[in-house]
Amino acid sequence: MSSTVFPIEPIRNCHSCGAPLALGAIVCPQCHALVHSEELVRISTAAKALEEQGELAKAREAWLSALPLLPADSTQAEWIRGQVYKLEISAKNAPPAAPKYGWAKKLGPLAPIAIVLAKAKSLLFLLFKLKFLLSLVSFVWIYWLLYGPKFGIGFAVLILVHEMGHYIDIRRRGLPAEMPVFLPGLGAYVKWQALGVTRQTRAEVSLAGPLAGLIGAAICAAIWFSTHNGVWGALARASAWLNVVNLTPVWILDGGQAANALDKSQRFVLLAACLALAAWTRDWSFAIVAAGTVYRLFTKDLPPTGSSRVMGYYLAVLAALGVVMYLIPGRGFLPR
Repeated sequence: MSSTVFPIEPIRNCHSCGAPLALGAIVCPQCHALVHSEELVRISTAAKALEEQGELAKAREAWLSALPLLPADSTQAEWIRGQVYKLEISAKNAPPAAPKYGWAKKLGPLAPIAIVLAKAKSLLFLLFKLKFLLSLVSFVWIYWLLYGPKFGIGFAVLILVHEMGHYIDIRRRGLPAEMPVFLPGLGAYVKWQALGVTRQTRAEVSLAGPLAGLIGAAICAAIWFSTHNGVWGALARASAWLNVVNLTPVWILDGGQAANALDKSQRFVLLAACLALAAWTRDWSFAIVAAGTVYRLFTKDLPPTGSSRVMGYYLAVLAALGVVMYLIPGRGFLPR
């Protein structure tokens, strides 16, 4: 693995406090945050994975690529230099790799059977780790029993689309994440390591799920308009409603993480948009998001600088979901 090369940026702002950064800065002079914290997380994850695979030389190169992103006298840099030294010693003293399934030769004619069983054991272990698949089957089964096969399978697929929105966005950033795990009757989640990631990145990862859910709802709505099949209309509205409610900026909902990147004035804008969408769509879901936004106006978690990018992202997804809610018939809190 070659050392990572970073493009030179003349001026930018700190992701944590918004202070301007000089050319080549690696630490914010105001809040002392590491400028390349997200890249360091990616390098660390890749290096540890290489160590687990026994690729000690490549792991050493990966750790070395992190040093230019850290102050030379920092604790992190000192730890990495120590890790590089350990990997050098381990690589020199490592015994030659034993041939795969070499132990089976001792079993004589039974060796082929032993190898097949060993492979089967590995496959079973892999399947056991795939909580995603097992939980998805359980999820589909529950909703199949409740609403029938067509809506049950369709609803489970739409939940999967939402969660894969999170997963794909996390993975494209080079961050570690597990496949979605479904909780029958409750929902699903994607487990990922967000240590060292900025508020804006967390917010964008959170909004990626509702964005994917919006796409799924829009496709269902388009099929409903074309076929007039009520199942597609029900799926479109259910998905849109669920994604709107999930954008409520509280607790562990996607909107809760997204709102962390908004300052007070941006939260007021979000509140106004939710009230306007509630009045237009006549649907309770936007009133719920508005109520959560009122709560977040008084919490002490405002960022040093709000993200206009997250604000635009948040409003765009909400508004597009509102269009789907308006076009698909359903029960709101006032007749249209």
